[in-house]
Amino acid sequence: MKQAKKIINLASFLLVSITSLSSTNLLAATVKADMVIHNAKAYTVDGNGTVAQAIAVKGNKIIYVGSDVGVDKHIGRRTKLINAKKRLVLPGLHDVHTHPLEAGGQELSCLLTPTNTLTQHVNTISACNAGSTGWILGWGYNVHTLVDASNDPVSYLDQVSNTTPIAIMSETSHSMWVNTAALNALGINANTANPAGGVIVKNAAGQPSGLMFDTAGDMVLHQVLANPSTADKNSTYQGLLWALNQFKENGVTSLGNARLYWKREYLDAWEKADYNYKLTARAVMALWLYPEDVNDNAQISTLNSMYSNDPNSFLRVSQIKMYSDGLPKNTTAALIDPYLHDAGIDIDSNNGLNYVNENRMAHFITELEKTGFDMLIHTIGDRGVRESLNAIETAQQINGDIGRIRRHRLTHVEYVNTNDINRFNELDVIADFQVAGDWTLPGNEDPLELSLLGNARSSDHIPVRDIYNTGATITLSSDWDVSTNNPFVGMMNALQRDHQSLPNIESAIEAYTINGAFTLGHENRVGSIEVGKLADFAIVNQDILTIPTDQIGSTKNLMTILDGEVIYKNTRKW
Repeated sequence: MKQAKKIINLASFLLVSITSLSSTNLLAATVKADMVIHNAKAYTVDGNGTVAQAIAVKGNKIIYVGSDVGVDKHIGRRTKLINAKKRLVLPGLHDVHTHPLEAGGQELSCLLTPTNTLTQHVNTISACNAGSTGWILGWGYNVHTLVDASNDPVSYLDQVSNTTPIAIMSETSHSMWVNTAALNALGINANTANPAGGVIVKNAAGQPSGLMFDTAGDMVLHQVLANPSTADKNSTYQGLLWALNQFKENGVTSLGNARLYWKREYLDAWEKADYNYKLTARAVMALWLYPEDVNDNAQISTLNSMYSNDPNSFLRVSQIKMYSDGLPKNTTAALIDPYLHDAGIDIDSNNGLNYVNENRMAHFITELEKTGFDMLIHTIGDRGVRESLNAIETAQQINGDIGRIRRHRLTHVEYVNTNDINRFNELDVIADFQVAGDWTLPGNEDPLELSLLGNARSSDHIPVRDIYNTGATITLSSDWDVSTNNPFVGMMNALQRDHQSLPNIESAIEAYTINGAFTLGHENRVGSIEVGKLADFAIVNQDILTIPTDQIGSTKNLMTILDGEVIYKNTRKW
């Protein structure tokens, strides 16, 4: 009797369950979408190579991915229909390493041409007027124009003015050229020691020559741009809005601000854009770690107080940007084996320098990852890569399981010792490459850099394929405005790197979509076109899955959809 009752109860349970399931399916089938994209080729990046014809969106979420016939049930009287006209639809693109405030900023208003002569530079600077800071600030010289000059760099700027302070940043941002008035304003003299990760170049008499490398150069702008006026902050905000427009025109719906100088109050611009509903991309801030600050625990405490990682927010502060090293042509990139010759720059070591050395970096990572921060570490030289991997490994050993996925990332990753290639996968460290610049392509190497490093080290410059083959997560990004922020140029170049090319366009798309989403910590919400995810898409003018590789870079984004809303449409091309 008890057994029969059990069977009856089980049957009743199954009947109720089946009825409920049918009702749920019926309800889902009758949901009318706010937006339907149809007649499309939607490459979903769902891990299975799925290509769909139609997508239905309710509110800001995807409720259907499938065929044109299947989507019909979601079309109602108020549904907005977007006929893609057979065009390719991609998940919203991610640029995980970019510098919007620098790209849109007006602080460095005296612009030089890197290929110009020293005399031309002086003439250009003479024509510039001091800005609201009372300084003449500029950008754009090639550092070797000054290194090879007959006199100290300071003397050429003193010809322009010995009363108005002048500071000009190099084209790479890794050195600063200043005049005597600037040195006096900064309190720099013969007795000033080099900061961590920086060099104040001094002449034979022991006096500052007017050239400052890496951290030393950074500190100039940190001081000049501190305590911005209301007008300065508004200029920064307007520059950010301009930069955001460039991203939406390129189909970028998520970005990583790869170096937020919080002491310059730059976060205020992002918060203002978010508050005013002007933030047209999901943005993750990487707070700058100041190497020259000697009290590491105090800086850690300040950074931890700024952490903000609400998954529902368009603005999150959840990453830390630190530099391991500098640049090869400045001989400041950190190398395992020394540079082959001296480039004429007054660097103490012929193996480069560290902004943050391995032990100090390990301490920062150990303390900051417990709060929730992920690291974004600039590494160009092979020693910089190795020491950063060591520091991450040390933090893992000390902290063990931190209750979440670590998403630490090395960016640039230009020179990697063969013994460290597999460590990216072993340590679950993301490798973030920038190949959108033509200078990264084989055959376009900088002659000076090649002479400093030699053919052996340069043969695997930017080892995208080697690290990809290990199974490690890789991303492609722009480093804009160092290179173009057009993702399709980056995809194309990633496939034109000879033996270091990605295997196919699908892997390049993944690097700009789902892998980027993982890097920014929201792969469960965006990065692919799947039911339940947020409705971020880019509709482009040609099928990059089938066209010749050398045509991919000419691809134009025609429509950008963010959170279920059309935020950009190229009306001339559509």
